[in-house]
Amino acid sequence: MASTVFERRPADPALVRAALADSRLSVFWLDDLPASERQPRLTRRIHADLAVVGGGYTGLWTALRAKERDPERRVVLVEGKTIGWAASGRNGGFVEASLTHGEKNGEARYPDELETLDRLGMQNLDEIQQTVESRNWQCDFERVGSFAVATEPYQVAELAEAHDGETEHFYDAEAMRAQIASPTYEGGLWSTRDTALAHPGKLARELLTACLEAGVEVFESSPVLELRAEPDAVELRLRDGGVVRANRVALATNAFPSLLKRYRLHTVPVYDYVLMTEPLTDAQLASIGWSGRQGVADSANQFHYYRLSADNRILWGGYDAIYHFGGRIRPEYDDRRKSYERLASHFFTTFPQLEGVLFTHRWAGVIDTSSRFFAFHATAHRGRVAYSAGFTGLGVAATRFAADVMLDQLAGLTTERTSLKAVRDMPLPFPPEPATFPAVQSVRWALDRADHNHGRRNLFLRTLDAVGLGFDS
Repeated sequence: MASTVFERRPADPALVRAALADSRLSVFWLDDLPASERQPRLTRRIHADLAVVGGGYTGLWTALRAKERDPERRVVLVEGKTIGWAASGRNGGFVEASLTHGEKNGEARYPDELETLDRLGMQNLDEIQQTVESRNWQCDFERVGSFAVATEPYQVAELAEAHDGETEHFYDAEAMRAQIASPTYEGGLWSTRDTALAHPGKLARELLTACLEAGVEVFESSPVLELRAEPDAVELRLRDGGVVRANRVALATNAFPSLLKRYRLHTVPVYDYVLMTEPLTDAQLASIGWSGRQGVADSANQFHYYRLSADNRILWGGYDAIYHFGGRIRPEYDDRRKSYERLASHFFTTFPQLEGVLFTHRWAGVIDTSSRFFAFHATAHRGRVAYSAGFTGLGVAATRFAADVMLDQLAGLTTERTSLKAVRDMPLPFPPEPATFPAVQSVRWALDRADHNHGRRNLFLRTLDAVGLGFDS
C-alpha cells in the first residue's frame, strides 16, 4: 500500500510534544468571548406559541427567524447548558453554502435537485452575510472562499476538472504553493464564493443578542427531560420542575439523543479534534503567504481543515473521527492525546517553516453524523413538532436553512424548500448497538485503506455507497 505525505515526512516527535506541552484543554472560541450575564433557569410553568429546544445555531436561527416572521408570537428557547457551548462553539468557523456536504455527495444522492439545492444554499449564505452586515454583527465574518488542496498526485485531476474560470480556479503545484507555501501541495482549487469564515463563539453570541432584542425568552441550564404531546398542545418537562406548554415545538438538539425516540438511530455522535496555535508573528505569516486568508481543506477521505483567525492563529482540525461504543458523549472523550499528537505532526509536515510555533488550545466537538452526510428534516405529532439534525460537520450555514424548513413545516406551508425530495426524504438509520461500533470501525479502516490506495474505494465502501449508508470522515 502507498504511504501518505504525512507518513513519508513525519514531524519530529520531540517537536510535536514540545508544541503541545502547554496547550489548554479548552475551546479557544469560547475563551475568546468577553464575560456576559447568564440567562435564567426555567423552573416555572409557561406557555409559548413556539418552543425551541437547543441553544446552538439551529435553535437560535429558528427562534430569530420565527420572530422575524411574526414579532407578536411568544417564542421560548430552552438550553440544557449554555448558549453555543457545544458544536456551535467548537467548530472551525467555515460558513459553507453547500446544503449537501459538497457537490459530489449532492450529485450522487439528488442529481435532479442539485441545481436547486446549490442555488438555495448560495442564497442562504448570501442572506447570512446580509444579516451580519445589516445588523453589524461583530463575528469576524470574511467571505474569502476556500481552497481544496491535493496532497497526493492522484487527487489533482478531480480538482482540475472542477475549474470553471469564473468562481472555481485551479492551481497547479507551483501556483498553489505560491498562494500558501506548503511542500505538501500538489495542486488546489479555489472556490471563491461558497465559503465564508466566522468566529463561532461570536456568531452564537450575536445570534443570542438578536434573539433577546427581538423578544425571545431564553433560558439556560434548563435541560428538557421529556416531550409529551397533549390533545391541544405539546408539553416539555424540564429538569428543575419547569414546564413549557407550546402550540409548536422545534427540536434543535444536534448530536444529542432526540426527544423523538423514532429518530434516535438517524444520527451517531462522532468526535472531531482541533488545535489552535499561538498568534503567528509577521515573519512566520510571511513564510506561509496566505494573503487571501481562505479556508483550506485537503482532499483525502481523512482530511484536515484549517484557517486563520482574526489575530492570525492557525486553527488545525479534522482527520480523526472517533465514535465511542453506544454513542456515548462524555467530557473525558475530549482529551485524546493520540489524536492531538497526530494532528500536530501533520501540521508540521504541512508547514515545516513553522517549527517552534506552539499550540495554545486543544479541544474536541461532537458531530451529528447522518448516513447521507447532510441534514434531514422531520415532523411528528400531527405536524406540531419539527426536528432537524444530521449536519455531519457542515452546519454553520445550513442551520439557518434548517430553521426556515422547520418554521415552514410547523406553519403547514408548502414552499420550495419543503417540496424538495432532499427535505422530504429521511436517511437510512444506523444499526443499533452492538452493531454500530464494529460497523463504524470497519468504515474508518476502509476509508484509511482508500487513502493509502490512491483513493480507490474497496467493495465494502462501494456497497455502502450503493445503498446510501455510510460514515463521513
